[in-house]
This record gives sequence, structure tokens and C-alpha cells, in this order.
Amino acid sequence: MERGRQAARELRPKSSEYSTPVLGLIFLKFADNNYRRHEAEIIAEYQELKGSRREKPVSEIAIEKCGFYLPDHARYDYLLNLPEEKDIAKALKNAMKLIEEYKPELEGVLPKDEYAALTRTDKTLPQSLLRTFADIPADATGDLFGQIYEYFLSEFARSEGQKGGEFFTPRSVVRLMVEIIEPHGGKVFDPACGSGGMFVQSAQFIAEHRKELKGSESGVYVCGQEKTRDTVNLAKMNLAVNGLRGEIKQANTYYEDPYQSFGAFDYVLANPPFNVDDVSLSSVEIDKRFNTYGIPRNKSKVKKADEGKETVPNGNYLWINLFATSLKDQGRAALVMANSASDARHSEADIRQTLIEQNLIYAMLTLPSNMFYTVTLPATLWFFDKAKTDDKILFIDARNIFTQIDRAHREFSEEHIQNIAIISQLHKGRREKFVQLIDCYFAAGMQRLVENKTNVEPVSAQLLEVLDDAGGKQAVGELVQQWDVLTSLQFTYQMYLGGAQQLEVIEEKNSAQHQLRQSFDPFFAALHEGLKRLDKTVRRHEKQAAEQAQAEGKRATTDRKTNALKGALEELHKEVKNAEIFYQHIHWLQERFPKAEYEDVLGLCKLASPADLKEQDYSLNAGRYVGVVIEEDGKTEEEFIEELLNLNSEIRELSLQAAALDAVVSQNIKKITGES
Repeated sequence: MERGRQAARELRPKSSEYSTPVLGLIFLKFADNNYRRHEAEIIAEYQELKGSRREKPVSEIAIEKCGFYLPDHARYDYLLNLPEEKDIAKALKNAMKLIEEYKPELEGVLPKDEYAALTRTDKTLPQSLLRTFADIPADATGDLFGQIYEYFLSEFARSEGQKGGEFFTPRSVVRLMVEIIEPHGGKVFDPACGSGGMFVQSAQFIAEHRKELKGSESGVYVCGQEKTRDTVNLAKMNLAVNGLRGEIKQANTYYEDPYQSFGAFDYVLANPPFNVDDVSLSSVEIDKRFNTYGIPRNKSKVKKADEGKETVPNGNYLWINLFATSLKDQGRAALVMANSASDARHSEADIRQTLIEQNLIYAMLTLPSNMFYTVTLPATLWFFDKAKTDDKILFIDARNIFTQIDRAHREFSEEHIQNIAIISQLHKGRREKFVQLIDCYFAAGMQRLVENKTNVEPVSAQLLEVLDDAGGKQAVGELVQQWDVLTSLQFTYQMYLGGAQQLEVIEEKNSAQHQLRQSFDPFFAALHEGLKRLDKTVRRHEKQAAEQAQAEGKRATTDRKTNALKGALEELHKEVKNAEIFYQHIHWLQERFPKAEYEDVLGLCKLASPADLKEQDYSLNAGRYVGVVIEEDGKTEEEFIEELLNLNSEIRELSLQAAALDAVVSQNIKKITGES
């Protein structure tokens, strides 16, 4: 992603001109990385078949192995290492043509003449961009290609990204959608496919869960459509670079149906544009894709002069209709939708009631705010399942579950995704998934603890070197001793592993996991207590240094010794927090689902009956069902105190700046008025 940031900063002045050729280079780098992973296997097979009746061109073997072939002059390193006097733009155009020659479905998709256009103002720009993306890691996988596109969109194409309510779905949200609908092979449809990230995540889910498929068809064939040619090209590149089978077509979903989508798909995944209000009513009201469960209409009667020109007041329920009607009898769907659709009134309320009574809706999940790059609009995930076995709807309120990336953006961590998805698994009665997830967290947590103990020892030694306070030295010594307890915890964990293999009953396994987690609680409590004492020691040390400086008539500044002390302590905090994270996830899950089975949790989830839904006037707003609970912010006492002190320092600094500015303003006014 950092490559995307760097390029975006360099190219922001003319984003629309640069975005296409830049994405072509990112595609080329990802394609080269993918090809490199298969190259040894390709060459080995070519050499094995060479001279025999089964001999094949290397290009044919490459296409079988990784989906495309890269001739020498289309390789990234070849282009990167061309001398500056060469026409780099021409070489890039030739590379793109060579790729298309062996991958006909990309014909007309990759940028070519755009590279020459870049040289009009700066002849070195193509080579500079090649260097920018050269260090994208060789093992980078998934929809990072699409993620970089999203970053470009957010940095310098915001206005384009928000036209018609469009925006692009963060990877962690897509991962959650896929984890809940579980696309185990078949045809996947996205009628608003954007960069194709939904398809990439579906394929990755299948790859990760291949063992569960037990020999059934595990591949997916993807069908996407988008109305914008540039975005269609981007999605085609994304499919190619990830080796996915399928097709992307340019179409306006409201008026075109290139896949004959009614009842055609195993899975539907999409993030459609929100709140579109210019769709022709006469076109959609006769289309069974949109009218099966009712058409959204204006509440007031249309004037005679406007008859035949009416538009749908809000297109959200057109999309909701489309997802429901595109599914096969056993199909499942996940879609992103504006929160307002959950409680929309009038004709939308009638459609919603029909969907509920037809028992199509499996779950509703409210997302945290600020999850999307280009808009702050709050959103909800809708899940359909035409093979539901009960008449209830699972409501999940995930507004308090997120990682803060910066002041404006949040995302789900991998553990957040698994913790939310396990609620659906428990609802389906798959309790073994719950204990398996807990086991995964124990394994990861123990590995992290062992690593962090190694890191803590040199940091503690650094603290001992700097601290000249006897109490501080004692606190450091006690903290180091506390880490020695890890040896006995490792033994406890190994004993659990040995015994857990014999436990086949979920209740017994769950009980053993609770006991294991409880054995770690005193360890972390003691670590935090030790850190708290060290925090107080360092604050006391800093205060004494400031008082001494004041007594000597010096400016109270933080000396190098104290800075080193604070830096080491901050590192120690980081190591402890890093070590504890998996145990916090275990605690979160066991506290909410202590029996390793689904139950309603205040503020988190509720399984609502038809009677519950009727009582709430068929609202699909999760907050109405799950209730409200005040979540802790997760900060330790030392973290809270540190944040408070930092804010206090910031206020003092701002107050000094304000006083200085006030003096300048006052002096200038006196000069202007002649009072000075």
C-alpha cells in the first residue's frame, strides 16, 4: 500500500490522466510476481516434454499453470533495467501488447498509448514509476491490486468515486461478507463489481477451506458487470492477475441483464451504489429482477404532465430485489447497503415485509462508521439464504468492533473477522468451529509470548541502565521475574494439548479451554501491575528532573536520559500488548459464548423471531433487537494516563501559541491605530 501512497503523492495534480497507466504498472508487477512463483514449474515441464510427441510451447504450459504468459520483453525486471536513453514508454506499450497477445480476454484492456502521454511533461516519469512499484513484495497476494486502486480513488479521485453514491469496499469488509456466506464453489455474481475484490476474496476463501469441500467442485466462475469502461478494465486485470475464471461485462444493471441473472447464481456478492434516484420507473417495474417483491415508488401521486417520466425515488430496494431474485434455490447473498434502508418507510417497508415473510433474509449486520475510503455514510450488511432451516433472522451489531487506522478510517482485523463470523457458525450449530478458533488463538498467543519474552529482556536491561531509582530497579527486576512464569505456562499449555486430543465432547473441550485461559489471567494481571509501577517511576523521574532544572534556573526540558527511559518503557508496553492480544480475543469470545454455543448477547447479537420482527414493524435495524451496552475502550490504566498527559501537554503548547498570537495581534492593532 505504501507504493500506492508514494505514487499518489507524486501524481495527485493530474490524477485522471495518471491513474490508468499507473494501475497498468501495478498489474504488470503483480503479474510478474505471480508468474515468478510458477516459473520453475513451467520450465521443468517444458524441458520434460521437449522433443517428445507431447511437446508444448512454453506459453501454453504457462497459461495452464498460472493463467497467462509473460515473454521476456514483458517482464518487470527487463523494463525496470532498461537504460534511460531507451524509449521506456514504447517498451511499456510493447509489453502490454505482448501480454494481450497470449491472453486474448485482456485485449483492449491494458493501457498502452497512455505511457507516451506521461512523457509530455516529464520524460523520466515512466521509469520513475517502474522504480516506485519495483519493491511490491513477491509474496503479495489477494486483492492488493484492488486495494491500491482504492487508495488512489480516495487520494485523488474522490469526486469520481462518489458519483451516484458509488464507493469501493474495504478488503476487511469483503472478507467478513465472504466468511459468513461461505462460497464453496459455483457461480458468483457481482452486478456492481468495481475492481473485482469480491471475486478475489471468494477465491481465497475457497482456497483456505479446500479441505472442507470433501472432493466436491471447489472452483468459482465469476460474473461481474460495471457501467464504467475504466473500472471494467481494472476488474479484468484483477481477475487475470489472480488467475480467476470468469468474465466482466460493461452494462448498466438497471436496464441491462447480460447474464440472464434471474435465479442463475449460487452466490451474489456486491456493494451497489446507494440512494440512486434517477432510475426510470417504467423500465424496472416490468422487469422480474426488480418487481418480484415490489417496486419502490413515490408516496404521492404523479402529476398528469409527468406520467411516463417517473423515476424510482430511491434505488436501494431495486438492488435488494436484484440480489434476492438472482439466487438459485439454495443460493446465498451478501450485500452492502445504506443503514437507512433497514428502516425505510412507505413502499420500501412493504418490500421489506415481503422479503421477511418469504423467509429470505438470513442475517443483518451493522458496520462501524468510517470503514470506507471515500464516504463516511454508515452501512449495514444484508445476508440472504434461500436454504434457511428456520424462520428467524440473526442480528449482529458490530459498531464497537474495529481497529482505528487513523482519525478518519477504521477496519476489521483478521481476528475481528473471525470473531464476528463465528457468531454465524454458532447459530448454525457448528460448535466445533468455535473451539477450533479458540485453539488457533491459544497457539498463536503462545508463539507470540515466546517471541516477546526474547524481546523484553534487552529492553528491560536498557531500563536498568538508565534508572537510578532503587524502586524503579526493583520494579524492572520484578517484571523480568514475571516473564519467567512463562516457562510454567508453556508446560500447562503442552499438558492441555496432550489432553485435548482425547476430548471429543464439545462441552469437555470448552471447559478445558476455559481452565487454560484462566491460568494465563494472573500472568497478564501481574505484567500490567509491574508496568503500572514502572510508569509511576518514570513520571516521578521526569518530575524530579523538571523540578531540579527549575531550581537551577534552567528551562524544564526532557533530558536524553529520560527520553531513553520513556522510549524503552513504551517498547515494553508494546511488547506486552502484542503478547496479550490473542488472549484478549479468547476472553472476548468465552465471555459472550461461555457454553461454546449460540446465545443472544446484549449489545452484540440477537436471533429475532417473526413475532419480534412484527413487534418492531418489520424494521431490520440491528440496534432495535440487540440492545445497547457501553463497551470499554480497551485501554489499560497506564495507556489512559499516558493519553491524558499527552493531551494536557498539547493543551499547554496550544495555550502558549495562542498567547503568542494574541500578543502579536494586539501589537499590530496598536501600530495600525497609532497607540504604540
